[in-house]
Amino acid sequence: MSCFQGLFFCPEAASLLLHNFCIYHISPPGHELGAASIHPDEPVPSVDDLADQVIEVLNYFGLGAVMCMGVTAGAYILTLFALKYRERVLGLILISPLCKAPSWSEWLYNKVVSNFLYFYGMCGFVKEYLLQRYFSQEVRGDADVQESDIVQACRKLLDERKSINVLRFLQAINGRPDITEGLRRLKCRTLIFVGDDSPFHSEALYMTSKLDRRYSALVEVQSCGSMVTEEQPHAMLIPMEYFFMGYGLYRPYRFSESPRSPLSPSCISPELLSPESMGLKLKPIKTRVSLQTEKGRER
Repeated sequence: MSCFQGLFFCPEAASLLLHNFCIYHISPPGHELGAASIHPDEPVPSVDDLADQVIEVLNYFGLGAVMCMGVTAGAYILTLFALKYRERVLGLILISPLCKAPSWSEWLYNKVVSNFLYFYGMCGFVKEYLLQRYFSQEVRGDADVQESDIVQACRKLLDERKSINVLRFLQAINGRPDITEGLRRLKCRTLIFVGDDSPFHSEALYMTSKLDRRYSALVEVQSCGSMVTEEQPHAMLIPMEYFFMGYGLYRPYRFSESPRSPLSPSCISPELLSPESMGLKLKPIKTRVSLQTEKGRER
């Protein structure tokens, strides 16, 4: 959820999204609020397994076709999901997405980080590695400039994560295949955001070049890292509004006050900014629970 707090706590963006959607947030296994450590004997899921779990969540809640939004690795999973279950995806909003298999340097570096996670847990080296992938140098700060509040908040959230769960997710992403060949067949509309300072900037450009130009658009955000949703959520407002117009979805015009902004902050009350009130389904559900197990619990 830390990838989306900046976007949803931006009143204009929150009102644009909540006016048109009920939001379902899907966390990777072991990353939900209050998650316990996953047993080491549990098999590490593949990216295909993670994409298949998305369809299980949709079926659990009785959802049909949905609009998907994901950041970096999450964007990859949702793109793979869209390739596998095309009829269930109306559109994709991808932030600093991946589409290629990891390069040798990325694969090796992830292996090193995985070893640190295994032996030392969520140590300073691992946190710095992840923060460099998430944020631009400007918000990370340096010896003379203090790191920003969003980086401090992310650092705290990383401390709360179980290292074995983060390790398993990193292993899954490090084993991802190249999905470039399927991108041309992707017919749902796709809106891609990427920061100029993101380590995934070149991959986002590459992915855009492989998509059908009739259905895709790229927005490059200056002086921003991978998490555009956190660093510059306001930069997403106008492109998202035009993107939604293609589906006949519009902002609530009666609340509009500024020609510069899609929405007025006054159109959403503060109490709606809590996760429980934003339409977020926070109660964890388990996928792939066997029917026999459920019957045993009922007994």
